[in-house]
Amino acid sequence: MNDQASIKRLKLSKFKLTTLLNITQAINDNLPAEQLLQKAEKVLRQDLNIGKIVMFMYRDNWECILESGCPPGSCDRLSVEEVLLPHTEITFISASEDEYLKAFDIILPVYNNNAPLAFVLIGDIDEEGEGVSPVIKHLNFIQTLSNIVIVAIENIRLIEENLRQESLRKELELASKLQSLLIPDNRTLPQNKHFFVTGFYQPHYEVGGDYYDCIQLSKNELGFCIADVSGKGMSAALMMANFQATLRALFTHEILLEDLVRKLNKSVIKYVHGEKFITLFIAKYNSKTKILEYINAAHNPPVFYETRSRRITKFESSCVGIGMLDEIPAINIGSYKLKEESKIICYTDGLSELHDKNGKEIGTKVIELNIRNKKAISDNIQNIIKSQNIVDENTDLFDDVSLIGIQFFCSKV
Repeated sequence: MNDQASIKRLKLSKFKLTTLLNITQAINDNLPAEQLLQKAEKVLRQDLNIGKIVMFMYRDNWECILESGCPPGSCDRLSVEEVLLPHTEITFISASEDEYLKAFDIILPVYNNNAPLAFVLIGDIDEEGEGVSPVIKHLNFIQTLSNIVIVAIENIRLIEENLRQESLRKELELASKLQSLLIPDNRTLPQNKHFFVTGFYQPHYEVGGDYYDCIQLSKNELGFCIADVSGKGMSAALMMANFQATLRALFTHEILLEDLVRKLNKSVIKYVHGEKFITLFIAKYNSKTKILEYINAAHNPPVFYETRSRRITKFESSCVGIGMLDEIPAINIGSYKLKEESKIICYTDGLSELHDKNGKEIGTKVIELNIRNKKAISDNIQNIIKSQNIVDENTDLFDDVSLIGIQFFCSKV
């Protein structure tokens, strides 16, 4: 009899060892989590005659990843946070436990790096059966098998997440490179005896929702704009790319600013269905007539400075933002005739909403401070950037920062 018992124990030990080796091999073969769970379920339910097994695992939130031997949907009745999290060691379920737990015998917590990763509930169906319960008999093996499988599943999740993050990083890098092509290089901006244009762009993330542009519309006419999409990240960048393409196609010498803005509004409404909008300042300047026409569609008011008279003017909003309404009800076109050499700085709220040392938004103070001189517009913008420490390492930045500056050389009418 003892020999038979020894042989039986030896066979069982061999079975368990072989099972663990097979599971380990399956993990090394990169089997998906679903197949690992199926293998574990077969061993526990069919080979070891375990009546019930439920596994909860944390993946952003607690999920039931295995429910075997129980009525479907049984897991829904249990709150892991309230009922299972207090158990940090193997716990035998008592009559005082939660109603759902009474259908089980033991709680097996699985920890990884001192954090709860999973909980395994196991129990027998035939509570009147003779001999030692399979749950008790194979407890150490069940615990070992559960730990191996759950940690393997967690590793699979982490690997997949790392691959996803790496893929996303590469996509963002590519998107950032593509978006940088939409922002004009300062070396390509119009710079002649009539005007000098320069700009600065600093996205908060790899990609952003700011945009500025400057187009030589004719020999004497210059068109320029600055825009900001509501929101941040990839969706804002995609919307801005679409907006840039549309604006570039429509912005010509012939089109009136009001018609241009209305067409841009229709395009944005069609593209985003009212879920986002764009603030926009857009202008035309004629170096022959010295007239600057503009529309401010809910954008931050650009700062205009006349060098000789030292006068500051702000070009305030003249209509609602692009995409806010299906139809823009009224558009007021601003007009300003230049009488002397002047400068203008357009900017996005990533600059104006920065805080000073007292915790208040700086607004246009830093622009007014740096534009009130006879220095080149490029020097003015560089001084603004330096004074606000607008660089990658500045943790105070919470939005994209863009500026476009134009110096108008018109000492005589």
